[in-house]
Amino acid sequence: VQLQASGGGLVQAGGSLRLSCAASGRTFSSRFVGWFRQAPGKEREFVATIKWTGHTYYADSVKDRFTISRDNAKNTVYLHMNSLKPEDTAVYSCAAGRSVIQSTAASASAYNDWGQGTLVTVSS
Repeated sequence: VQLQASGGGLVQAGGSLRLSCAASGRTFSSRFVGWFRQAPGKEREFVATIKWTGHTYYADSVKDRFTISRDNAKNTVYLHMNSLKPEDTAVYSCAAGRSVIQSTAASASAYNDWGQGTLVTVSS
């Protein structure tokens, strides 16, 4: 499945953005779809993921601020980001995995297909 991430940009601290991850080629209705991010000079880290059932999992650093959702009819997963902080600045990438299970949902290596990243910059 091919993934296309979009929606990044420059926003002030406290602001909001919505990222989109659109799939083509095959649907990801039976896959986990997750968001990961990588800040300059740092390792890639898990942000959030959503199972085809709608169950969601979040990193502690974004819980209560970010919401992941999916529209299977549109083959799109969204990441709604509120109360953004400068430390949220990173390249955000979406990924889909056929074999992801709950215990591996936060591991980038569990995901098979990756989209290009979209840059989110939060100014202080």
